[in-house]
Formats: sequence, C-alpha cells, structure tokens
Amino acid sequence: MKNQELVKKLTSPSKNSRLERFGKTITFLSLALIVFIVAMILVFVAQKGLSTFFVDGVKLSDFLFGTKWEPSSKEFGALPMIAGSFIVTILSALIATPFAIGAAVFMTEISPKYGAKILQPAVELLVGIPSVVYGFIGLQVVVPFVRSIFGGTGFGILSGVFVLFVMILPTVTFMTVDSLKAVPRHYKEASLAMGATRWQTIWRVILNAARPGIFTAVVFGMARAFGEALAIQMVVGNSAVMPASLTTPAATLTSVLTMGIGNTVMGTVQNNVLWSLALVLLLMSLAFNTVIKLITREGKKNYER
Repeated sequence: MKNQELVKKLTSPSKNSRLERFGKTITFLSLALIVFIVAMILVFVAQKGLSTFFVDGVKLSDFLFGTKWEPSSKEFGALPMIAGSFIVTILSALIATPFAIGAAVFMTEISPKYGAKILQPAVELLVGIPSVVYGFIGLQVVVPFVRSIFGGTGFGILSGVFVLFVMILPTVTFMTVDSLKAVPRHYKEASLAMGATRWQTIWRVILNAARPGIFTAVVFGMARAFGEALAIQMVVGNSAVMPASLTTPAATLTSVLTMGIGNTVMGTVQNNVLWSLALVLLLMSLAFNTVIKLITREGKKNYER
C-alpha cells in the first residue's frame, strides 16, 4: 500500500509542473487571440476594400493609376493620395535620419552623460506629445512660416514634411541609440588600438556595424509617417490632386480617409472605395514590416559572422 502511494506521488504532476502547464496554456491562448484579431482585421479590410473591384466594378488600373478623385462623379483615381503619402514619408525620413543619427551618436559615443541628462528627456518629451498637438503647432507655426517664405497658402507637402519630421524624429533616434549600444564593445577597442581616431572609429566601425539597426529605425519611422492621419490632415491642404509642387495643397491616403469615412453610407461605392484606400495602407504597413524583418535578419547574420 505504501509502495502504491509512493509511486502515485512520484508519477503525479508536481505543483511547479502544473504552474508551467498553466502558464503555457495562457501564453498559447494569448498568442492565438492576437493572431485571430489580426486575421479578422485583414479579412474585414480586404473584404470591404475588394468590394470596390468585384462588386462595384471599378477597374483596379483606374483606381491605382487614375489622377482624378471625385467620388460624386464616380471618379476614383487614388494616385494623387498614394503619391502624396509616399512623398511626405520619404522626404520626412530623409530629413529626420541625419538628425537622428547625430543625436544618437552624441548620446552614446561623444557625451553619454550630458546626452542622457539633456537630450534624452527632450526626445522623450517629443514622444509623449499627441498628434493633434503637432497638428495645431503645424497649423499655427509651420504653415505661416512656409507661406511667408515660399508664398501661396502655406498648406501642402512641405508643411506636412516638417510636421512628420518632428513626429518621427524621436522614434528613429531611440532605435538608432539601441542599435549603436548593441555594437560589440571590442569593435571600438580594436579600432582605437590600431590607431584610429574617435571620429574614424565612429564613422568607419560603429556606424557601419550598426547599419542594419539604423536602416530598421528609418523604415520604422517611415511606417509611422505613412500611417499618420490627424497631424498631416491639418497642414497638407487636403486637395486630392497630383502634387504640382511641395508648396501647393495636396492629400494623403490617411487625410482622405479621415475626412470621408464618416460622410459615406456603408455599402455604397463611395464607402467601399475608402476601404480600398485603407487596404492600400494596410498592405503598405505589411510591406514596411517585411522590410524591417529582412533587415533585422541580415543584421543578425552579419553579427554571427
């Protein structure tokens, strides 16, 4: 009898094993819930967005390459908004990248002590400012500045670029700082031991080793800029025409979506075509995430070598 009780006690799961199994179950359920939610979002947006082409009969080529956006006249050319989104995203990333790299190098290599005390709190403050505040600042400061320098109304691509530049700067900076800190310390020590100056070490060794992480930061910032809606809507002008210059009113995918989605009836072609714009945004977000994963994977291979 005692032997049977001993065997039963030894073969029965312990408290720690039960807790481990419970933890694994909770983790799996949480992961399954996240995957389910993401899948449902993809299915819902795809169903609504593709209705424009399979139900309402709008040609995909006319939608992607048409330059006239007049839903009331059954003209659904989305190229002006797609072009506007890409232009403001690329230009804001090009402007933000040098500033972000310079700030990150200062915070990690040149003056980590003062960088952590002065620059880091300032950058963290920029992260916490709501988008609507950026939009109001752009409306009251950036738009009049562009108007006084370049003429016109002040609303347009250039104003949107300035606002997005400030918005994505903290994201790119913090991710670049993490990339620079991840560079193995012996890289720097070996470079200095061979007689390289501090600047040569930063330029030739540290930045080169952190290049995949910096590229990831830039792409992440571009994804942030591409999906921004409220701030860009307040300064870009919201004119759904092909951008003639950086200072003329234009529109982006997000600005047209936020302005039009509440003024259409669900199920109509005017509503479905807005969901098609949302589908384009979703596909671009997936493309940005794919690029980030590819860059991260390449960076890991370089470190392993």
